[in-house]
Amino acid sequence: MLSLGWYRVSNKHNIKAKFLAVLVFFVAAGGCAVQKQGASSNYPVDGSANKQEDVLVGQDSSESDEEAGLSDDGDFDLFEDELVEQKVEIWDPLEPWNRMMYHVNDGLYFWLLKPVGQGYKAVVPRPARVGIGNFFANLTTPIRFFNCLLQGKGEGARTELSRFVVNTTAGVLGFGDPARDRLGLEPYEEDLGQSLAVHGVGNGFYIVWPLLGPSTLRDSFGLVGDQFLNPTHYVEPRETSVAISAAKFTNESSFHIGEYESFKSAALEPYVAMRRAYIQYRDKQIKQ
Repeated sequence: MLSLGWYRVSNKHNIKAKFLAVLVFFVAAGGCAVQKQGASSNYPVDGSANKQEDVLVGQDSSESDEEAGLSDDGDFDLFEDELVEQKVEIWDPLEPWNRMMYHVNDGLYFWLLKPVGQGYKAVVPRPARVGIGNFFANLTTPIRFFNCLLQGKGEGARTELSRFVVNTTAGVLGFGDPARDRLGLEPYEEDLGQSLAVHGVGNGFYIVWPLLGPSTLRDSFGLVGDQFLNPTHYVEPRETSVAISAAKFTNESSFHIGEYESFKSAALEPYVAMRRAYIQYRDKQIKQ
């Protein structure tokens, strides 16, 4: 059994040679684990006293070489994907503000959002909540459609357009989702933040907004831009538009009650864990 811990690789092109050297060392030393330090980054930023480093956890391989499919030299490419640890530097110059907003949102969740979500869940049956979620998802098709176009995802744009036509008609204004249930057309979850990233715009700094939660400078601009493609943004009076957005948020949150508590209880430092999780989540979305 070969157990690989944390690796930080500074030169991806030399990873095969480095792995072979480590493998020889393991055999000679009787299987001792080693840890290699490096300094590469997928998100380079200028030096700053406020710069924080968060590291994606490398895959731990406790299975045998045969089980992992590593029995021949041609499988080293697979090993590269497993061993190359993605190190993400997160610029957090607003950390005092962000920590304060994290605690504000934490309090709002337990004292307001969670009780409201639980009450809503108790009153509105699941099929109705699913239908409402489908309606809002169908309503915000323009956001996904245009961002697919911005990213050059023609297939995604066609899929979103097809979903909208099918769900608006056969799905009765989008309350049903026959496009997915019958035709297998899955939505493309694209937004302006992802589109900006695809075109080379970096994260900028990390920021936590009241109620909205974690974000980055890039994603904050993306969120504002997406609102101009959201039909509910144009509902008048403005109070009605805000009420619709609140209803959408409450309906969505009713499906995820308890997840935040699990996340928080598993984290040694919830603020840092939330920051890392957000950046990892967005990085994964962008690469899809």
